[in-house]
Amino acid sequence: MVKAAVFTMKLESDLRDEFMAEADALHRPASQLVRELMRDFVDRQRQARDHADFLAQKVAAARRSVLAGQGLSHDAVEAEFAARRARVADQG
Repeated sequence: MVKAAVFTMKLESDLRDEFMAEADALHRPASQLVRELMRDFVDRQRQARDHADFLAQKVAAARRSVLAGQGLSHDAVEAEFAARRARVADQG
């Protein structure tokens, strides 16, 4: 991969010194570790966004089903699962 961009940042000198010492202890260049941290951050953010989108789609689908009259009331759900729990208890 061609590295064509330069990233400059300001940080506390203590943090820089500690980071450089840890990078040295791993025998790895600090720039490589920063790239890995950045990739991990981007991946986590992308996964979080994808998950949020997934949830938003599920909520939208649920709202459409309720508006279409396909939803169940709280009491109906409670009654259904009370019956299921009773069947399981009878089998045990």
